[in-house]
Amino acid sequence: MMENGVLQRRHKRLCTKNSPERREWKMMKLLNDDEGIQEEDGDTKEADELFKHLEEEVVYSTGEEAKVQVYGKVYNIPRKQATYGDTGLMYTYSGVTRLACPWTPTLENIRDTVTKATGQTFNFVLINRYKDGLDHMGEHRDDEKELDPSCPIASVSLGAARDFVFRHRDARGRNSSRQIEPVKLELSHGSLLLMNPPTNHFWYHSLPVRRKTLQPRINLTFRRILNSKK
Repeated sequence: MMENGVLQRRHKRLCTKNSPERREWKMMKLLNDDEGIQEEDGDTKEADELFKHLEEEVVYSTGEEAKVQVYGKVYNIPRKQATYGDTGLMYTYSGVTRLACPWTPTLENIRDTVTKATGQTFNFVLINRYKDGLDHMGEHRDDEKELDPSCPIASVSLGAARDFVFRHRDARGRNSSRQIEPVKLELSHGSLLLMNPPTNHFWYHSLPVRRKTLQPRINLTFRRILNSKK
């Protein structure tokens, strides 16, 4: 793994944009169901402003950091990605190690609002930007060793509504051992989805291609990373 100092130098030029003033984001009450999946709809006007500010602030990865490794092969990521969080935090997934850029005012504000809504604290956010319905995310679990297993993952969606699909690990592929129907949710503009443990142990999730979707979407997944400083 690359040393902290090398990662810091590599990311320094990728983490800066002019940032707007801090904004407040109000969120409505949480809706709970029996499966432990919690979803919340925010105010559309506030969500519009958040989307606009994130478009101005967020710096997305380029070059080698815009690739992933799957079964030994390297692929371009079919969306844009960025990582922000507390100083020195690193997150490794799909063969790529990413160092968190410093929090921007808007990201701090969304993080704090999510904390108030969920009662959980987060120190890292992975941002995915989908330019349209052709950009997508393959089926996977967020089960990396850096993640605090006791902390949920809070997913905030802004922009175009997209389908989000859960598939149970025992119901995948031709040799699946159980017949369990996938769970499909539409993540709307300004919504919050809370994935509680042990969701990522039993369920894979994906954001499939939707060719009729022409508008962009930004998704922020807030996480708690175990301290990776050396």
